[in-house]
Order: sequence, then structure tokens, then C-alpha cells
Amino acid sequence: MAKKRGKPSFIGIDLAWSDKNPSGVAAIRDGRLVASAGGLSKMSEILDFVGDHLSRRNGSIVAVDAPLRVPNETGIRACDRALSADWLRYQAGAYPANRKLLERDGVVRGEALTAALSERFKFYESDVIPRRTKARLVCEVYPHPALVSLFGLDRTLKYKRGRGRSFEERWSEFDRYRKLLRKLRKADPRLRGTRRLLKSTQVYGLRGAALQAYEDALDAITCAYIAAYLWRHGPRRVTRYGTLEEGHILVPQAPK
Repeated sequence: MAKKRGKPSFIGIDLAWSDKNPSGVAAIRDGRLVASAGGLSKMSEILDFVGDHLSRRNGSIVAVDAPLRVPNETGIRACDRALSADWLRYQAGAYPANRKLLERDGVVRGEALTAALSERFKFYESDVIPRRTKARLVCEVYPHPALVSLFGLDRTLKYKRGRGRSFEERWSEFDRYRKLLRKLRKADPRLRGTRRLLKSTQVYGLRGAALQAYEDALDAITCAYIAAYLWRHGPRRVTRYGTLEEGHILVPQAPK
């Protein structure tokens, strides 16, 4: 059970589009990473994690890397198209999301997650995160453009599995990824408590499920940090793509 339950909490979920693939989770409270994990396959595990890290009095923001609302049967959502128009130059465009693709297992997992968070914990989906809100809100985010924005990158990090991409190349990019996240110790908002996962873990040599779990955990930490950033700075530091009704994605804006 997490401590300091009165503090606002920021929970990141790297949600797999299919329950056949693992998901990652992370929680930040009082400027510190208090928990993170990869390799979660069941929705119940994700919901239990959220329940363990809710704030009792001062609000909780859940930021999810997965489509939370998918009105289109085929093609691409308007928010994905708009985001890609801005971020393709950084190789950070959105993946096309539609019901035909996402309902292969019978349900759109992001929609199911949002419904479960609402029913079990009284969360509301929102495409606006008011500064220092005390509400329980869930929003959709996307780590790739967020990392480019927050760290001023020329392109996305190439840590994910891809055609022709060797383990050595991926391990090197994972090393870059965790070094960037460690820099958040001096950011606004700051993020402490990352040493064990980001510095002590020997990423070189990880393969298979272990490497996937590490990837999911890092992406979940990024999602949780985005949640903290949106709460700290409010709408003035975010670019919103799409609408609540048609699907949205929030991307943090780095300070000028």
C-alpha cells in the first residue's frame, strides 16, 4: 500500500491494445516515483495498482498511452491525424486507431479501462487537466511526442523493436531513455526516486519478456510524469489534439 495517500497521485499506464500483450504501470507522488512495473496482462492487475495509489483527498490523474475513445469503425481518428501532422517530422506520428483493429479481442481496451476506472474509483475522462485539480481524471497521452517536446529531441528514441534494429541498438537507446528520465530530478515538476530502476538495472543483455517489461515500465513512468506535468502547469502548457467526444491526445509543451 502506498504511503502519503493524502498527496495528489499521478499514475501512468502503458496499456497494450490486446490482452495477449503485457502492459506497464507507474505511480508518482510528492515528486517521487513510488512504484513501477511491467508485464501486467490482466485488467484486474492494472485496476488494483490504480487503487493502491489513489489520493484520498487531493486528486489523482491517470495518463494512458492507448486510445480511450474510438468512434471510427475504420481509418484513423481525427486526433491521430492532427498529431501526426505536427510530429511526423520527428518520427513521432500516431498509430492509426479504429474499432476494426482494436476490437479483435472483442473490446477496445482503453474504453474498457476508462469505464472500469469510472465505475470502481469515480474517475472522469477529460481532455483538459485543470492546474492543481482535486478531481480524479483520466486522459490519453503519447510518450513519443512528449519525450521529443520535453527534452528537445530531433527525433524519437529508437528503443522499440523494429525491422533491422539490433538488440545492441535498442539497448543503447534504452540507455539514452533512462538518462533523460534521470534528468527530471531537476525539472519542473521534478521526479526523484528513479535511481534503482533507471541506474541500477543492467539493461544491456536484457531480451524477450524481461526487455519488454522494462520498456513498458519506462513508458509508464513517462505517462505518469506527463500526468504530473499537466497537473502542475495546467492547460497553458499542453497541446490538445481532438476532442473528448471524438478522441483526444494531450502532449506537454516544454517551456520556451
